[in-house]
Amino acid sequence: MAKIEFGGKIGDDWRTSQPWWPPVPTPPDGAPNVVLIVLDDVGFAQLGCYGSDLETPVIDGLAAEGVRLTNFHTTALCSPTRACLLTGRNHHRSGMGRVADLASGFPGYWGRPPRENGFLSEILRAYGYATYAVGKWHLSPEDETNMAKSRASWPLGRGFDRWYGFHGGETHQFVPGLYHDNHIVRPPRSIEDGYHLSADLADRAIEFLGDLRAVDDALPFFLYFATGACHSPHHAPAEWIEKYKGRFAQGWDRWRDDTFARQLALGVVPEGTMMSPRPPWVPSWDSLDERERALAERFMECFAAFLSYTDRQIGRVLDFIDDVGDGDNTVVMVVSDNGASSEGGKEGTINEGRLSNFEGSPVDEMYRRMDEIGGPRSHNNYPWGWTMAGNTPFKRWKREVHEGGVADPCIFRMPAARRSGTVGGVRLQYAHAIDILPTVLELVGVDAPAVLDGIEQSHLDGTSFAHVLGEGGGDAPGRHHTQHFEMLGSRAIYHDGWKAVTYHPVGPIYDDGLRSNAPWEDDVWELYHVAEDVSEFHDRAAEFPEKVAELVALWWEEARRNDVLPLDNRVLEVMAHKHDRRRLQETYRYFQGGAQVPEWVAVDVRNRSHAVSVAVEVPEGVVPSGTLLALGCALGGWSFHLLDGRLRYVHNLHGQRLYEVVAETALGHGRHDLEFRFDKDELLGGRAVLVVDGRPVGQAEVERFTPVAFNEVGVGLTCGYEWGPSVGGDYQAPFPFNGRIVRAEVRAIGPVVRDPVAEVAAILASQ
Repeated sequence: MAKIEFGGKIGDDWRTSQPWWPPVPTPPDGAPNVVLIVLDDVGFAQLGCYGSDLETPVIDGLAAEGVRLTNFHTTALCSPTRACLLTGRNHHRSGMGRVADLASGFPGYWGRPPRENGFLSEILRAYGYATYAVGKWHLSPEDETNMAKSRASWPLGRGFDRWYGFHGGETHQFVPGLYHDNHIVRPPRSIEDGYHLSADLADRAIEFLGDLRAVDDALPFFLYFATGACHSPHHAPAEWIEKYKGRFAQGWDRWRDDTFARQLALGVVPEGTMMSPRPPWVPSWDSLDERERALAERFMECFAAFLSYTDRQIGRVLDFIDDVGDGDNTVVMVVSDNGASSEGGKEGTINEGRLSNFEGSPVDEMYRRMDEIGGPRSHNNYPWGWTMAGNTPFKRWKREVHEGGVADPCIFRMPAARRSGTVGGVRLQYAHAIDILPTVLELVGVDAPAVLDGIEQSHLDGTSFAHVLGEGGGDAPGRHHTQHFEMLGSRAIYHDGWKAVTYHPVGPIYDDGLRSNAPWEDDVWELYHVAEDVSEFHDRAAEFPEKVAELVALWWEEARRNDVLPLDNRVLEVMAHKHDRRRLQETYRYFQGGAQVPEWVAVDVRNRSHAVSVAVEVPEGVVPSGTLLALGCALGGWSFHLLDGRLRYVHNLHGQRLYEVVAETALGHGRHDLEFRFDKDELLGGRAVLVVDGRPVGQAEVERFTPVAFNEVGVGLTCGYEWGPSVGGDYQAPFPFNGRIVRAEVRAIGPVVRDPVAEVAAILASQ
C-alpha cells in the first residue's frame, strides 16, 4: 500500500497547524444497492419463469418485473462459476479450473483466485459500499477451511465486511457446518426446533442489512446471497415435501414435454427449437417398475420442496429490503451456477457419499427407507431422468459443457427508476457469468480499477450487457462474441453464433463404452449453429468440417491464453490424495469442546490400523455419558462415546451399515484410560477392540472400514461432542460428555494408504 500523503499543515502547535483527514470512499450519487442471488444446481427449466411447474413465486415475480436472459452461460460447475461471477475473469485464470476441493499443482487449478483478479466485493467496498456474503462460499482451498490456517481466501479476506455461511460444495441442511466471519459456529437451533439452513441464511441476511440501516440509512450495500438450494442433499421441511405429494406421477418424459411446451409459449426458447432426445443411458419412465417410480417421485418431491421453500426465504429478504425503503433503488440478480445435477446416478441415491467409496444405493434399501428421503438421515439426490428434465430442452448436464451443463437462468430486476420498458422482458443475446461484474459496475456507475489495494489488476474477460436490460434492449446487439469452455476434460468453444463441443468421460458413468483415459485426440467434436439451434439438435460437423477445424484451433488458442492446460479429467484420484497437502504425523491430539476439525485435515484413519485413546475423569454420582471423539454424522463416520455408562464405538458405513463394539460393564467414577483399537486385515475390514484401564472389555469385526471419505456434507472431527445428526443414531447430538476429558489422541499406526482408489479397486476386484 502506498503511503497516504498528509494534506494539511503541521506547525509547532495547534495554532499554526491545519488538520486534514484522508478522503473516505464515496459511492456515486444515487448508486443502487446490489443483491446477487446464486442458486446451486438449478437447471434451465426448473424455475417457473423458465417453464417449470415448480412453485417459485418470488423468483417469478422478479422476472415479471425485470428481464430474463435466455442465452446466459456458466462454467458447468459451482466454484468455477462463482469465481467468474465475482471476478469477471475466466475460471482457469482465477485458479478455479474445477471446484476448490480438487485443486492441483497447475496455475489454472490452484483453487485460490489471485489478488490481481479483484472481487466485486473488493471493488465496491473501495467505492464505499457495505458488503455482505451469506451462504455458500466454495472459493477457498479445502485445506484452508479450518481454524489453523490463514483466512486470506475467506470472504472477509476478499472484500466482504461480514459473512455467515459454509465452505465447500454442500452441507447438511438441517445440521450444517457453519462459519460466522472467521470462525466455526454451530447452528442456532435444532432440528426439533424446526431449523433449516435456508431460513437461517435469510435470517442472517436480514440481520446484516438491519444492522446497517440502524446506523446509516443511505449507504448502498452489496449482498451476495448464495443458497444451499438446490445442491444435494435435497433436504426440506416435511410439510413442504407433503405439498408436492403426487405432483410428479406423470414421470420425467411427460414432465419434460409439458415444460417444453410452456417454454415455447413463454418465449424463453425460440420458436422452431427442437427438444434434445432422451439419451440411451436414461431409462424411459414407462420402463420403470412400480417401486422405481415411487422412489423417483419422492426424489423429485424433495427437490421441488427444497426449491420452493428456499424461494420463500428469498422473498423474506426482499420483503425486508422493501420494508426499509431500499427496494426501489436495488438491482436484484438471480443466477444458477450450473445445470441440473447428475450425481444421483441412474436410480437416485439416499447417500451421495457412497460414490467415492465404491458403493451405491440399492433400490431395495431406498424403497425401504423412502420416508427418510428428504430428511436429516438422508443425503438424497434425484435420478438422471429428473436431471435431464431439469435442463429441458438441452442435452447433458452439470460438469459437462453441452448446453445442459452451461445454459442457466439469469434474471435482472432493475431499480424502479430504470425499470420502464423492461417488465417481463426476454433477452436472447449471448452472455456469460464473467459478464456479471462489468454489468454491475456499469449500473453502479464506476470503472474497474487499474489498482486495487495496491495490487495492479489483470484485464477483465467479461463485457457489460447493461445495454440490453433497458427499454429497447431486446433489439440491441450482443457484445460477447467468443467464449471457451473446459470442465473435467469436456471442451467447447462459442464464436459468433457457432459452437463446437466435445464430451470427454470422467469415468465409466453412463455405460456408454467410453473410457475416461481415452486419448484426447480421439475426442469427437460436434458442431452446432446455436444462433438458430439453441438445443444443439442438429450436428453440422460433417457438413462443415472446415468450421470445426477453425473453432477447435480457436479453442486451443483460448486455452493457452487462459491457463486451461494441462487437460486433466481425473476426479477420484485427486479426491483420494487430498491428504497429501498437509503435514502428516503419527499422533494427533484433540481438546474437549474445540472447533470442528474438517475431515481432510483430521487424523487419517481411513482403512488403517489406528488407536483412539482418551483419558477421562468421571465425577462421583454421575453416570458417564456423551461423546469422547467422533468424526462425521448419520451419513457416515465413527464415534467413540459412553452410553448409559458403557464405553462404545460405532462405525457408520455411509449410512448403510453400523458396526459397533460395546463394553461388557458400565464405567465407575474416577479417572480412567479408555481406548479403541482397530487392526486392519488384508481386505477392507479389521478387528475392533475396546480397552478400559488396560483391560479388554469388548471386541467385534468391522467387515468394511470406510476407505476413501466418511461423508460428503463437511462434518469433521469433534472432541467432547458430536456435530449431528448422530453417528450412532440412538442418541441425540451434540451429546456432550458429562465428565472431563484429560487427554484425547488418535494414533495412526498403520501405513498411509497412498492410493486408496487403486487399492480399493484392486481389493474389490479380488472378492
